[in-house]
Amino acid sequence: MVNTTKGQALYTRARAVIPGGTQLLSKRPEMFLPGAWPGYYASAKGITITDLDDNTFKDFSIGGVGATILGYADPDVDAAVKAAIDGGTMSTLNPPEEVMLAERMIELHPWADMARFSRAGGEAMAVAVRIARAFTGRATLAFCGYHGWHDWYLSANLAEDGTLDGHLLPGLDPKGVPPGLKGLMQPFHYNNLGELRQIASAHGPDLAAIVMEPVRSSEPDPGFLAGVREIADQTGAILLFDEVTAGFRINTGGIHLALDIAPDMAVFAKALGNGYPISAIIGRGDIMQAAQESFISSTMWTERVGPVAALAMLDKHEREDVPARLVKTGQAVKQVWRDAAAHTGLEVHIRGLDPLAHLGFHGDDADAQRTLFAQEMLDRGFLAGTAFYAMAAHTDSDIADYGDACREVFGLIASAQATGSVENRLRGPIAHSGFKRLT
Repeated sequence: MVNTTKGQALYTRARAVIPGGTQLLSKRPEMFLPGAWPGYYASAKGITITDLDDNTFKDFSIGGVGATILGYADPDVDAAVKAAIDGGTMSTLNPPEEVMLAERMIELHPWADMARFSRAGGEAMAVAVRIARAFTGRATLAFCGYHGWHDWYLSANLAEDGTLDGHLLPGLDPKGVPPGLKGLMQPFHYNNLGELRQIASAHGPDLAAIVMEPVRSSEPDPGFLAGVREIADQTGAILLFDEVTAGFRINTGGIHLALDIAPDMAVFAKALGNGYPISAIIGRGDIMQAAQESFISSTMWTERVGPVAALAMLDKHEREDVPARLVKTGQAVKQVWRDAAAHTGLEVHIRGLDPLAHLGFHGDDADAQRTLFAQEMLDRGFLAGTAFYAMAAHTDSDIADYGDACREVFGLIASAQATGSVENRLRGPIAHSGFKRLT
């Protein structure tokens, strides 16, 4: 059993001074292994994390929530950032790297003409929505999927819809969101053109944008994205792709390039800076110029580290064909799960893009199985959950070691499930469930 005493003690202190204990829901220890998850890191390099209790783990979970696509503390990106620090990261003047990054993003996405930058995915989506509304002069948004914490998005849960009990995204409470925003967000499910057509029919004259991830947990049905593009053109709505998570996973740029569908705007974050804060909003020139007709401005959007990190990440991403490595790693991890399930008889389901793989357990005790998986993998030196975000730093040797541990732990779970003792095997409470995405 792994000793995480120092990490647990610090988390107890955190809950007394930080609402919720952490800044990000996805990093709360209760989401993985309540009472035993390490919680905090002392150092991170490649895929290896050392916690406050001097334990070392190989990370086969969310990989910095998808932000460290190359691996932790990548030497090339860090070297570029350290040079930028030596030259000063903030001044009265602007960093030239922001111009270089804008040109690079436009070069990668020939349909786009202009770019703006912020430092986080959620705020970048808020910027993009503001620009879309400014350009169209409209207010209503059609959306599917998850797009951040800002009022424009969470106002979806103000709706009084009996079918979904007033919660279009279960688990996301709209407290604090002005009631006057109710009705401006119109949800549809991924691959359901009929729902989007109904929204367009009812709200077309006031439809500012269609906001969605081009792909997430499943591939688009034939004709779906083309149909979305057609509806946007017919209504005059902006087609806005959220590439915060999917971007740079299977190619250098947005995944929409591989799907051969050009949006009017797209947003990137997470992987763009390999762990350093940077996000990008790109779009057609006429649309992006609408930013000048609103007020979109922030001091820390002018610091130097973000653009420098992004440029270094893009250089390495292309030079070393990182997407091919990510896809290969994701496929290998999915095969590990399949092989372990077949060997042990444990029923699981596997989905998601190869570099963004998801593992699911079956049965009434699925949450307990998920928690037991995290507990037993932690004992074997792995941070592991039901999501796996591939990093370029994962090696074949790492995957082989992970596979050996998975086979052993799957067998333990299968045995416990057969005797109805999964929950009894836990040394603490069952892990919490996150909110559900509308996909």
